[in-house]
Amino acid sequence: MPSSTCHLPNGNSFSVTPVFGGVNFKSNDLNLHHSAFPPGWTVAIHTEKPVDEGRESHSDTKQDGQGKVRQSSFKQPTRQNDCIFISSISNPSSMDYKPPISPSRQIAMMLWATLWWYFHEPEPDLHLPATAASAATPVSGRPRGDWRVNIKREGIFQGRNMMQKMERMGLIANEDSSVGTESIESRAPASWERMFTSRRSFWQLDPRIFLFTLIPAVPSLSASSSSPMISPYGSRPASPNIDFFRTGGDGSSAPSWDQQHSQTHAQNAANGPYTSSSHLPTYYPPPPTQYIFANGVRHPLRPRPPHQGETFYSRYIPSVGQYLSFRVPVLGPAKPKSNIAPNCSSLTVPRINSPPPGPSDLDYLHKWMNDPRVNSSWGEAGPREKQEKFLVDGLSSRHSFPVFGCWDGKPFGYFEIYWVKEDRLGRNIGHVGNYDRGLHLLIGEQEFRGPHRVPLWLSSLVHYCWLADFRTEAVLLEPRVDNQKIIGYLTDAGFYKEGEVSLPHKQSAVMRINRDSWESPAL
Repeated sequence: MPSSTCHLPNGNSFSVTPVFGGVNFKSNDLNLHHSAFPPGWTVAIHTEKPVDEGRESHSDTKQDGQGKVRQSSFKQPTRQNDCIFISSISNPSSMDYKPPISPSRQIAMMLWATLWWYFHEPEPDLHLPATAASAATPVSGRPRGDWRVNIKREGIFQGRNMMQKMERMGLIANEDSSVGTESIESRAPASWERMFTSRRSFWQLDPRIFLFTLIPAVPSLSASSSSPMISPYGSRPASPNIDFFRTGGDGSSAPSWDQQHSQTHAQNAANGPYTSSSHLPTYYPPPPTQYIFANGVRHPLRPRPPHQGETFYSRYIPSVGQYLSFRVPVLGPAKPKSNIAPNCSSLTVPRINSPPPGPSDLDYLHKWMNDPRVNSSWGEAGPREKQEKFLVDGLSSRHSFPVFGCWDGKPFGYFEIYWVKEDRLGRNIGHVGNYDRGLHLLIGEQEFRGPHRVPLWLSSLVHYCWLADFRTEAVLLEPRVDNQKIIGYLTDAGFYKEGEVSLPHKQSAVMRINRDSWESPAL
């Protein structure tokens, strides 16, 4: 039975209900103002399997160049036999919202959300059918193929050049990379009939390319209507919004973390990486390469990392029923400033007007670093001033930046994401790419430890590295050689041991994962 709920990384969620020949997506947001999606749409989905000659039946359908296939209703994913297309859209009232400036971009957004739901379904058997060469090989040892879903040129995809536009956005592909002999004016070129999307390529698409919001038809609509993101009934978001924890303007104290835990989620999504006051996608491609020298190493000039307090990654994890997010920690409360409404962009963060009543990021770091378990690896135990200097150094680094991991907004660990080439690891191993990334790991909260959570946050960190720069081809870690537990976790997550390196303070195993061997984040 297909999943009945689709949780998107921007906090929106949709009910997915079976209908004749497919499924219907319906928004769970009670108030559609500022929603990134129309109220709903219907997706036709079925499974096609080839039919051997002489075994046809009345239900078989002829596919051009594909032979005969038998259609059946979709029950669970198959490796390459599922076919989908969007058959209809439920658009909001034109009295409330202007039509999208680019209808094809809105269609791409809905297809992306549909694929997000589809690739959260249980993985099918990826082993290829037996051939003469593999007939004697046990099933577990047979070759494996990619998980693909076919995108049919039917329904709203029949629009002129619609499939071509979806391909240019990277959503769909075709193995035929030739120019073709048909005229560009042809409304039904044969090469566009059977496009596909693979799981591997889908998870390397940045969601910010596709998520945007509709523009209110009346300017006062957005000001007078509460957003679903700040409603206690809205979808849970990315990470805590610092302003939510400030002392109220009437002098009353802000609610405690536990009392307002669920409301915090809804408030924060409005300041996540997917919102923009311009109602346009927030994705920007990485800048062109420029080279500089640092400590005798020639490396690309690095773009600025996210700002303090900025949430740069968010994803709902169905196996634990929580949102996982990563944000940059905040060093300390800023000086009071005038209460200016923030520009809701992924490139800006809300102004901090007064210190939060709960633990600060520095409090968390001080607590974690003084845990004997953590100190045995990091060696940063000591007074608060020592962790403050540690965080200042991290925020001031030009080749790395500090990260807080959060489950449903609550910090659970500290990480560092760095560029390997100018790091001491790169200087010691020598053979690294210009855009290879490295990770340092620390799990501080006991309640979020355990082998069932490691693949979730570890694969998400790797996922972010792929999304942040498409030129990144590898992610590396250098755990101490005697830390067999973390080496085992890394191996289970797809890393392999490339060798060892002697650093001044430890002997490290060089663990590596390559983009071309990575499938998807853990769900």
